[in-house]
Amino acid sequence: MFTGIVEETGEVLDIEETAEGKRLTLSTTFDGLTVGQSISVSGACLTVEEFDERSFEVFTATETLEKTYLGELEVGDVVNLERALPADGRFDGHFVQGHVDSTATVTEIEQLGDDWEFTFELPEDLAPYVVDKGSITVDGISLTVAAQDGEKFAVAIIPETYNITTLSEKSVGNPVHLEVDVIAKYVESLTEGYTE
Repeated sequence: MFTGIVEETGEVLDIEETAEGKRLTLSTTFDGLTVGQSISVSGACLTVEEFDERSFEVFTATETLEKTYLGELEVGDVVNLERALPADGRFDGHFVQGHVDSTATVTEIEQLGDDWEFTFELPEDLAPYVVDKGSITVDGISLTVAAQDGEKFAVAIIPETYNITTLSEKSVGNPVHLEVDVIAKYVESLTEGYTE
C-alpha cells in the first residue's frame, strides 16, 4: 500500500531485455532497501530484486509492460518513486495500491501564477470512478480532481508537487499511469445489483 506522496524521482540507468520482460535499473537515494521490498515506480508497484548504494533493480513482466508505459522508457528518463507505507507511518495522501488501471495522455498544461493545471484524457471505463474533489493517482502522485466531464479531468498542481515529481518533465501528448480510488471500486462492488 502506498499514499501517492512521491518521495523522489529516479533516473533509468539501464534496461535489460529478457524473453519474459524488462529489468530496469533505477537511481535512488533511498537507504535501508531490502530484496523483496515494494516500490511504486510512477504508480506501478514493483519489487526490488537487487540494489546497491545508488540504485536498485526491478523486473517488469510482460503483463506489466502491456498495462503501463514502462516498456517505452529509455535510459535517462526519470520516474516517480515511493516506498510502501510502513504500518506506523504517517498517511498523507490516499489509499494507493500501485495497480495501474490504465494509461492516458496529457491533453493540456497551463501555468496559473505559481501553480499549474494539468488536464488528462479520461478513459471511458474509468469515468464512473472519477468525481470532482475526489482522489486519483497520476503516475503514482495522489491528486485531487478539480474538474471532470466524463472524457477528461483536470488537477491543480502546486509548485512543490511540480518540482519534486516527473510532472515538470511532461508535455502534451505524453503518457501517464492512472489508478482510480479503490474505495470507489469497493462501493461499486458492494452495491452492484442492490435494489430496495
